Amino acid sequence: MRIFRITFHNQGKIYRLHAEEVSQGELYGFVEVHGLLFDEHTSVVIDPSEERLKEEFRNTRRLMIPMHAVIRIEEMEKRGQNQIIDADAQDNVTPFPGFGPPPKD
Repeated sequence: MRIFRITFHNQGKIYRLHAEEVSQGELYGFVEVHGLLFDEHTSVVIDPSEERLKEEFRNTRRLMIPMHAVIRIEEMEKRGQNQIIDADAQDNVTPFPGFGPPPKD
């Protein structure tokens, strides 16, 4: 099975997800992600960030991410940890300017 790690901007945060399939979406300008992978808990330790992502995407069959939000797509040898990271914590990543409300002072 192929495993992809997709890193993208979403509402001021950086999401890092793992999936079985990534392709150009049917909708122009979108990357389509199928088969999101989440940890099957076999131990007592539970990661709250992973649980939050699992809850947010629990009924998602296909995830379509705007191309300008994608930071990186990597094919991995094994599945890593899904994460939500504050964008401020990543000083070397600058989001592409988007169309939205102007920032509040």
